[in-house]
Amino acid sequence: MEKIFNWGIIGLGKIARKFAEDMQHLPNAKIHAVASTSLERATAFAAEFGAQNAYGRYDDIVHCPGLDAVYIATPHILHTENALLCLEHGIPVLCEKPFAMNLAEAKRMVSTARRNRAFLMEGLWTRFIPAVDYALALADQGAIGKIHTVKADFGYHLPFDPHSRVYNKALGGGSLLDIGIYPALLALFVLGKPLPEDILAAASFTRTDVDESCAFTFRYPDNQLALGHSTVAANTPVEAWLYGTEGAIYLHPRWHHTQKVTVSQYEGREEIRREAEFPYQGWGYHFEAAHVMECISNGLLESDRVPLDFTLDLVETMDTVREKIGLVY
Repeated sequence: MEKIFNWGIIGLGKIARKFAEDMQHLPNAKIHAVASTSLERATAFAAEFGAQNAYGRYDDIVHCPGLDAVYIATPHILHTENALLCLEHGIPVLCEKPFAMNLAEAKRMVSTARRNRAFLMEGLWTRFIPAVDYALALADQGAIGKIHTVKADFGYHLPFDPHSRVYNKALGGGSLLDIGIYPALLALFVLGKPLPEDILAAASFTRTDVDESCAFTFRYPDNQLALGHSTVAANTPVEAWLYGTEGAIYLHPRWHHTQKVTVSQYEGREEIRREAEFPYQGWGYHFEAAHVMECISNGLLESDRVPLDFTLDLVETMDTVREKIGLVY
């Protein structure tokens, strides 16, 4: 009989709920334990998703027997604290993005994971969405020639509420860390190393002193550009383009978990287009969960698809964007 993988979850908000719902698409996985700042909330969540263990304090989950990994879905500002707690107890961690609030925190998390030989990965679920993986593979194979521009946006309209997590600076709010990370990670996945040699960025701010909208441009040494935009002030297309010397790849809305990709290849002044669809059930978090389970089952301490060095590069890049727009937590 195949072993059932026991997941724990710290933080029981909207993303945690989506993650838990997606476990139904993995027959060899289940929610085993959940932790919240409210025992009542934890007990209700556990009952809904069949978890045997519920805790009213985050710290208590590390003493739960039988845990195979913990998914951290708390507000951004708590990611490092929660991850370190698990890693110091040798518990594998899948940490929701953004991995940490800054590079110093991220380095501490990585060094703790390596010292304790505990698996650690940032929850960049987009990397595991089948259609996105297909687009990245095509780009890497040179299907549209040399990539010269990556362009992506992510925006949704969220009415201003100073108590909302997204607008609360004390919780790491703002569009950049919440959703601007998606255009940034796409640029780094496609254009790779070296990191941008120049970053330009601008932002508009709310009265709670977090960015409502942010736009950035990465300029790379080899004449390549990445353009990104995030906002919580408008519903934007949420689409992405990879432009190459021989064609283009379009990731249909919402691109970060799209099910459809269009590839255009230049034939003189004409374009030959073909579409590929990758339908799936659920939200798509089960793809990254399955990858983590496979890594841990094979004795790996980090992912080969979202390696820790990539996460450190991403955090460093986001730190630079924050510096450029004057966002300090």
